Amino acid sequence: MTKGNAFVLGATGQVGRAAVRALVSDGWEVTAASRGGSGDEGWPEEVRSVGLDRNEEGALAAALGEGTDVLVDVVAYDAGHAAQLTGLADRIGSAVVISSGAVYEDEQGRSFDTQDRPDGFPRYPVPIPESLATVAPGDGTYGTRKVALERDLLAAGDALPTTLLRAGAIHGPYCPGPRELWFVKRALDGRPVRVLAYGGTSRFHPAHVANIAELVRLAAANPGSRVLNAADPEAPTVAEIGSAIDAVLGAESETVLIEGAPQGGVGLTPWTSEHPIVYDMTAAERELGYRPVVSYAESLPETVEWLAGRLKGREWREAFPGLAKYQVDFFDYAAEDTWLASRA
Repeated sequence: MTKGNAFVLGATGQVGRAAVRALVSDGWEVTAASRGGSGDEGWPEEVRSVGLDRNEEGALAAALGEGTDVLVDVVAYDAGHAAQLTGLADRIGSAVVISSGAVYEDEQGRSFDTQDRPDGFPRYPVPIPESLATVAPGDGTYGTRKVALERDLLAAGDALPTTLLRAGAIHGPYCPGPRELWFVKRALDGRPVRVLAYGGTSRFHPAHVANIAELVRLAAANPGSRVLNAADPEAPTVAEIGSAIDAVLGAESETVLIEGAPQGGVGLTPWTSEHPIVYDMTAAERELGYRPVVSYAESLPETVEWLAGRLKGREWREAFPGLAKYQVDFFDYAAEDTWLASRA
């Protein structure tokens, strides 16, 4: 006997792939929907793959047919997507929707949206509870759109119970903008030095796809209207991450620390932050019985292997356009060498 039908929207993305595997292993009959309609070699044969562009009028309704017991939405980003789901509430038993830790703001109103302003980087409590204030809903930024999505889905909780998962810095295979590449490429290039700003102490709480998938699995089996953080059991510093990745690759490198902010692009990494970003996971443990399935260090060998394979024979911007879109040259070795020489 199965637990019921599960419909995963955005199934071939990094989180969707892991969510499908977790749901199938827990006894759900899974329909995996994506624009391309392709499957994944890691999925069991019983997974039903369908092609679906949610932005086409009536496409999601047609794909759902008579309905599903739980809908997992990995690619919901705004109030329009919330309206799409609530408009189909009579066909959906409950939902699990991926949100983001980017929604939070500190006591001074600082958030990810203000980080580029003078004194604009948020000073969040450590760890960040789900009760912390969020930015105002709107359509101006990624964070404001996610808040609009959250509020509209929570307001419709009686008709469509929805668990919203505020994910940290997502990592693992198939990541379109993999932060780990910053260290992996340096090791593969034989780069002997890593320059880290803020003394290498920056912390941006990672969230492995398998741990997010475990939260999806638990929420699917325990419907409710709630908001929960989604992150790994630990939040390592950027220096600790670098050491762990070097260990996987057998690399030996020197770490040079800048005690303050990056010098231009030197010392800047995808985790660099002036103040720590750490998410509180006690609510998920209490409400869902959540226990992480993998630690950051344990997850690295698979991630590093995937990154190295995808990078082989290609320029990094071609291999990872999701990281290139930030228009930052994370591998400007000449600038690093000039800065290092200036210290001699």
